[in-house]
Amino acid sequence: MPIATRAFAATASDKPLAPYSFERRDPGPDDVAIAIKFAGVCHSDLHIVKNDLGNTRYPIVPGHEIAGIVTAVGANVTRFKEGDRVGVGCMVDSCRQCAPCKEGEEQYCVPGMTQTYGSPDPKGVEVGQTITQGGYSDAIVVDQNYVLSIPDSLPLDAAAPLLCAGITTYSPLKTWNVGPGSKVAVVGLGGLGHMAVKQAAAMGAEVTVLSTSDRKKADAERMGARHFLINSDKDAMKAAAEKFDLIINTVSATHEIAGHLNLLAKDGTMVMLGLSTEGMPVFAMPLLWRRRRVAGSLIGGIRETQEMLDFCAANNIACDIELIAPDRINEAYERMEKSDVRYRFVLDIEKLAA
Repeated sequence: MPIATRAFAATASDKPLAPYSFERRDPGPDDVAIAIKFAGVCHSDLHIVKNDLGNTRYPIVPGHEIAGIVTAVGANVTRFKEGDRVGVGCMVDSCRQCAPCKEGEEQYCVPGMTQTYGSPDPKGVEVGQTITQGGYSDAIVVDQNYVLSIPDSLPLDAAAPLLCAGITTYSPLKTWNVGPGSKVAVVGLGGLGHMAVKQAAAMGAEVTVLSTSDRKKADAERMGARHFLINSDKDAMKAAAEKFDLIINTVSATHEIAGHLNLLAKDGTMVMLGLSTEGMPVFAMPLLWRRRRVAGSLIGGIRETQEMLDFCAANNIACDIELIAPDRINEAYERMEKSDVRYRFVLDIEKLAA
């Protein structure tokens, strides 16, 4: 039978999120039904709710950092059983036929991955759902191939943001071969940035945090950063020239990046992770002079996401979170716009009002 689901949803770009009820599809043979216990609040949720990209379809239930417990499995499911601790990240399906999908990088699916919320949802038509609905809800049904196992040593609440923030930073660190001897700079110590610091440090890199002020310096050092650099300090920036192999840029707001390119060593790369909606000038000379690159990275595939969860468990890494009741989501959005969170809001879904 379809699963009655309670949630918080956005109904328009200029209205607060509000309680919302709908039905999830009846689990099919390949599906896993999950009771959601915790849902992380990602900055991209805010972009979608506010329709910053111009393609939001309402009503929409955000949330793609999901941690919960399996309540039922379909007849063909072999990877999970009732009672398992599981997670769901930014995607719930892909074409499975294109080259990226076959390579285990479903996030780069050529026709486009099916995102956890806001994508066309042919499987939901039977219960009146035309788009996928996300994790600010108390239940979800997902194909087993897009469900992750959360190791027992990771607290479920602090593990939830790993399904987006954790993999978004882990994937470029792995892609650019970060390890002992690597010199990594992280721009912005927020939800993504604090995960980049912890993971890069655990991989053996020498980590520097670049920020606009020193108010998070103690936090950065606690997380594993060896150095802290104020990017408005011209002398310090000049002294750090050509130092870094990799810069992980996590800032979502429009900001100056051209000056940061001089911090890269020869063949160094700045990877953009923040979902900014405006262009940022980059000049040719700093790139040409040291064969530097500006690149982008999305999340990771299912295989790499499971690898990330296992890595975090082995290295005692989890997100620093502020756990809140779902009815405080609009307050959380207001604070997130002011960067007033250390370092990720997580919704305690069991406090979702009846």
